[in-house]
Amino acid sequence: MMISKRRGLAAASALAAAALTVASCGSGDTPAAGNSPASSAAAAEPVTIRVQTFGGGSNFGYKNAIEKWNAEHKDIQIKEEHLTDQFEQQYWPQMIQWLQSGNGAGDVIGIDEGGMGLAKAHPEWWADLKEYGLEGRKADYPAWKWENGVTADGKIFGLGTDIGGMSLCYRTDLFKKAGLPTDREKVAALWPTWDDFMKVGQQFQAKVKDTKFTDGTNTLYNVVLYQEAAKNGNVAYFDKDNNLIVDKNPAVKAGFDFASKLSQSGLTAKLRNFTDEWAAGTQKGAFATVGCPSWMLGVVSGNAGDGMKGKWDVASVPGGGGNWGGSWVAVPKQSKHPKEAAQVADYLTSAQTEASIFTDFGNMPSNSKAQADAAVQGAKNEFFSDAPIGEIFAKSAESLQPVFLGVKHAQVKNAVESVIQGMDDGSVAYDKAWQQLVDDAVKAAG
Repeated sequence: MMISKRRGLAAASALAAAALTVASCGSGDTPAAGNSPASSAAAAEPVTIRVQTFGGGSNFGYKNAIEKWNAEHKDIQIKEEHLTDQFEQQYWPQMIQWLQSGNGAGDVIGIDEGGMGLAKAHPEWWADLKEYGLEGRKADYPAWKWENGVTADGKIFGLGTDIGGMSLCYRTDLFKKAGLPTDREKVAALWPTWDDFMKVGQQFQAKVKDTKFTDGTNTLYNVVLYQEAAKNGNVAYFDKDNNLIVDKNPAVKAGFDFASKLSQSGLTAKLRNFTDEWAAGTQKGAFATVGCPSWMLGVVSGNAGDGMKGKWDVASVPGGGGNWGGSWVAVPKQSKHPKEAAQVADYLTSAQTEASIFTDFGNMPSNSKAQADAAVQGAKNEFFSDAPIGEIFAKSAESLQPVFLGVKHAQVKNAVESVIQGMDDGSVAYDKAWQQLVDDAVKAAG
């Protein structure tokens, strides 16, 4: 999922503070029992399970679910630690250090799809959820989602949270100002292709001078990349043997060419997604459209704030569907309370919880039972003008195709997107960008 508002230095400070806390206390430590009244009281205190997450806006959407659990389970309390918006740049590099050192990670941690290749390659990092009776959860997931949480030696380490799906979010009030339709069906009819999308952008920009048509290059680059990956063997930066194919995969080049054309057309606000500036731009109306896999709904609404309720809507994305994003939760082996952590991971990925997260925040469940829930199928999103998000996302969930992501996907993704952003902000020349992208990807892949 590929997503709070603590970014940049604030996010780094949060990560550092979390590391200091763990170094001094351990993961969810409780004092040892003793004979004194004080130590007996301490021993009776509930176990605290620290859940570490990333992402903007409502990120994993756990707020309501955690409040419900904590009200009903006095013996086990969940504490969510949202560390940063930025998975590739901050969260995952720090988490790798904690996992390697055996100290610092929470009892339950979120992992974006881009980190799962590396996570699977290190079974020594994880508690085996089979030991806590969770092998029966296999029936709750599409095969690809389940298998991505199982290591080569059969250890169950990750349970699926959400999946991607694809749409395009747009500002109805700004579309009206530009003289464009605002009805979601009519809007979708404007852009059957990405070329059509840019034509609509030019019409918009001719009428609205103080707002850019879209946020930047990176978000829509990813939408196009994942659409094209489905046409090219369902691979992105690596083939299924973990060989780097950035310069050989037509999907990467198609995404790059689109991003370059989009930037040169002057339709972008030149904002990099999941940054302070991007979040502020959402709130201030700096752009009118953004690529929206289902989890992005919570990001947009969280960043925009309640004052923007009803000014956003959701339409079909140009070029058809796509599958960008989705995450898992895992229990690090270093947790001092793996049994309780496994209970929490089980709860956070249950059909009831994932269904409520979708109806509350928009993160599309990967749990098949949740997808079939009538509340999910019929869900509407009040923030997005009562858009029928169940109809838009849930009914297509079973047909989503997973894109293979290599062990070093997160590192390469960060390098590639830095170049894509560089084209847009002027720090990388358009005619030099492709070669720099390839070169930087090679360096990132090691």
